Amino acid sequence: MRILIVLVLFFFPYLLSAQVYPKREMRAAWIATVTNVDWPSTPDLSVEKQQKEMVRMLDELKSYNLNTVVFQVRPASDAFYASPYEPWSQWLTGKQGRGPVPFYDPLDFVIKECRKRGMEIHVWFNPYRAVFGAGRTTTDPQHISNKHPEWFLSYGKNKYFDPGLPQTREYVTRIICDVVRRYDIDAVHLDDYFYPYKIPHVEFPDDNSFVQYPRGFSKEDKAAWRRDNVNLIIKQLHDSIKSIKPLVQFGVSPFGVWRNNYQDQNGSNTKAGTTNYDDLYADILKWQKNGWVDYVTPQLYWPIGKKIADYAVLSDWWSKNANGCQVFIGQAPYRIEKKAKEKAWKSSQELVRQINLNRSLPNIQGSMYFSAKYFLKNPLQMKQNLTSSVYRYPALPPEINPAKPIIPSLPANAFMKVENNQLKFTWNKNTNDKTYVLYCFKKNETPDFSDPSSIVAFTAETEYVLSLDKKHDPAEYNYILTALSPSNAESLPVNFEQKKAEERLITNIQEPSKTVR
Repeated sequence: MRILIVLVLFFFPYLLSAQVYPKREMRAAWIATVTNVDWPSTPDLSVEKQQKEMVRMLDELKSYNLNTVVFQVRPASDAFYASPYEPWSQWLTGKQGRGPVPFYDPLDFVIKECRKRGMEIHVWFNPYRAVFGAGRTTTDPQHISNKHPEWFLSYGKNKYFDPGLPQTREYVTRIICDVVRRYDIDAVHLDDYFYPYKIPHVEFPDDNSFVQYPRGFSKEDKAAWRRDNVNLIIKQLHDSIKSIKPLVQFGVSPFGVWRNNYQDQNGSNTKAGTTNYDDLYADILKWQKNGWVDYVTPQLYWPIGKKIADYAVLSDWWSKNANGCQVFIGQAPYRIEKKAKEKAWKSSQELVRQINLNRSLPNIQGSMYFSAKYFLKNPLQMKQNLTSSVYRYPALPPEINPAKPIIPSLPANAFMKVENNQLKFTWNKNTNDKTYVLYCFKKNETPDFSDPSSIVAFTAETEYVLSLDKKHDPAEYNYILTALSPSNAESLPVNFEQKKAEERLITNIQEPSKTVR
């Protein structure tokens, strides 16, 4: 009996966490386009096959109950969208500068497909990488490295913008702001490639720009000067994005370790060989404290218990160092395989353990996964393990800047009718509506809007169809609609009742209850 009690007490926190399904949580996947990591699978696909691949990928991500994609649109100063400044990517059509035929805009296509599924889209830029595989890559004559070769530095196998030049900051800001102005996006996303990862015994060749633009830094302070270069572009991007569209978020996905605590008492209890602050010259904490980024997604691609970089230690450190910024954790389904060197990755349950740990930390608000193709590959039953437990139900994305929410109006002219053995729901779009949430409750129960098991669908469309069966019998269930605003605030609900002739039947009911995580 004592053994049974001990076992119950030991496993109770895990059993409890498994029963808690947050209504709001970031669940995102990176869609990498550089070297065709995720999409398109090869650079010689027809437009039709490219689009089919993307639709299949988005459908699969949605089936995992993910709610966001992070789409790489500028891997190397090239474009996966119709850019007036940079050439079409070689990884889209096989030749840099050659556009898709017949013409379509991949970013516009992905945005529309995401909206159909109620998914958010964050556009992912690499700010400094200009030529991937310099010497082996044929760049278009209009590529910026050919028009302004004096802005670039070669380091290892790649060519980079010189971060010390003000021209770099101005140009990169112009590129990103063009997308913010012209496309319906939810966020601008930068990855961890600021200054490049160091090559042993090879110094980054930025002496000339340091001499030309020292800004008061001495030679002994060159590392601080490099950090200041990155600080300047981060602040400039933040200010520029917010001046155009204040509700477009600005997020950064840094390497998982800011600094080790043997280097800095404020660092994490780790022994990482690379750090953001000392090697990539990215002072993430400063950006958070100054409000220059809306969210950070540290890439914690290690398992729980790893000695030099323990996922549990680092997720707790980032939670404690959120500094008022949203924190989503970057996680690594790409490591899951039978032949993994580390035992933890020989089971997809490692992701389940990590997600439950995230949910136990007060400032962790979800996950981003590298990368999308692994959701199609489903390594070691990852889908079954996620959707039967932690991702059993859908989740809304977190609210944006909840201190200043945009409150949406009630969904207008909501009707439901039975037709051809289907339930058809229709409604009208209001100005501030971004997405809609369709709920289903038994008629004899009080609606609990904090329970995500009642969510039937997310969509930005103004109609939805369900098969008419016992699970969806309008005689047994009430169907209720809410709208999400551009800040992801949720409206008051309206109750669908079956349409009779042309009579409008909308009943306001109680406000959705607050979700406590």
